[in-house]
Amino acid sequence: MNRYELGRLLGQGTFAKVHYARNLKTGSGVALKIIDKEKILKVGMIDQIKREISVMRLVRHPNVVQLHEVMATKTKIYFVIEYAKGGELFNKVAKGRLKEDAARKYFQQLICAVDYCHSQGVYHRDLKPENLLLDESGNLKVSDFGLSALAESKRQDGLLHTTCGTPAYVAPEVINRRGYDGAKADIWSCGVILYVLLAGYLPFHDSNLMEMYRKIGKAEFKFPNWFNPEVRRLISKILDPNPSTRISMAKIMENSWFQRGFDPKHGKTDVERKEPAVFDADVAFGPLENNSRAMKVKQDLTKPTNLNAFDIISFSTGFDLSGLFEENEKKKESRFTSRQPASMIISKLEDIGRSLRLKVKKKDRGLLKMEGSKEGRKGVLGIDAEIFEVTPFFHLVELKKSSGDTLEYQKTMKQDIRPALKDIVWTWLGDLQPQQQQQQEQEPQPSPVQQVFSPHNS
Repeated sequence: MNRYELGRLLGQGTFAKVHYARNLKTGSGVALKIIDKEKILKVGMIDQIKREISVMRLVRHPNVVQLHEVMATKTKIYFVIEYAKGGELFNKVAKGRLKEDAARKYFQQLICAVDYCHSQGVYHRDLKPENLLLDESGNLKVSDFGLSALAESKRQDGLLHTTCGTPAYVAPEVINRRGYDGAKADIWSCGVILYVLLAGYLPFHDSNLMEMYRKIGKAEFKFPNWFNPEVRRLISKILDPNPSTRISMAKIMENSWFQRGFDPKHGKTDVERKEPAVFDADVAFGPLENNSRAMKVKQDLTKPTNLNAFDIISFSTGFDLSGLFEENEKKKESRFTSRQPASMIISKLEDIGRSLRLKVKKKDRGLLKMEGSKEGRKGVLGIDAEIFEVTPFFHLVELKKSSGDTLEYQKTMKQDIRPALKDIVWTWLGDLQPQQQQQQEQEPQPSPVQQVFSPHNS
């Protein structure tokens, strides 16, 4: 576009490349993120890119990487981003633990940045040293808002429900998949980061992923002997597995250890509030609006949620995490896999709902809500059915009690819903019926992705 001179490659992912670039008008250096439209269209990531643009233009803070400009052509989207010359904070930690004063300075800047994000209704959800950059003066810059969520992403219960993040840094309530407060989850990640900066290693680490999840769920970790009592108390309050009693951002900032050498004016003076050139995220996709496939992605409310690797691990029978968080509680959910398209699965669930005289409401992203008309022992029975896409021809379906009596839900599942679903079920997670086992023996071997969900692969 004759505005930037492209330089060396800084990094590369599945859908984007990041280059160093020089502004031809000012001579200043920037990072240029180049996103392939066709690739993100194929995997249904348009909403995620739009959200990243919306978030980055909303969050204008000295300790957050700034989005200067967004440009688009027919095939590419260009993010012009502040260049962090010092690289990742992770590179410093990789050489060994930091001195307490240095760790505290980075932690202060991190908390100020994340607290500001929360004040704007933005939750990062993937905080880790690899996503914390340093500028040429050594100041911390929070980056990579690709997994962030806005306040309006919350469901009616006021919680977020997307399982995402990096396992070693993720809060126990996120793994639990019962809904979580985005701010509380970010605070947990900040606590893990502080531990890593001071220790040089992770508080929760195990070669066995299930064992690591168990440790996270119980907040089971040890302090190195060089941690002083003040910082031990602070980290213990942050890494509280109960989000309702976990320390708040305000209390962290009042903490005596945190306050040492802290300038209360830090982060109060925002960077110049110059809006990025594209203030409407939809503009970046303008050239695709006449593309029929793009329109289909945009308008298809029944399109199921795509599963990420974190979800696949969490859903797999061998990685059932409910035991880490719930004791002596009847199971309130059932999951099955199907080789049928999402439209057929939805149609089948609607038929079953009508036959059981349940009110069926179809929501977006492959979510159906079924509700009874009669009051049970604990109110009206409600069942949520959510469809997740692993591949276009392989889906995971989760049926979960949303209200009413658990025993009534289990009876309805056993006597009515499970038998009625037999035509579309490939296998139920957690058990294998003889009929299904015989069917599997006669069918070709499933792909590696399908094998993840097989009860034999625990």
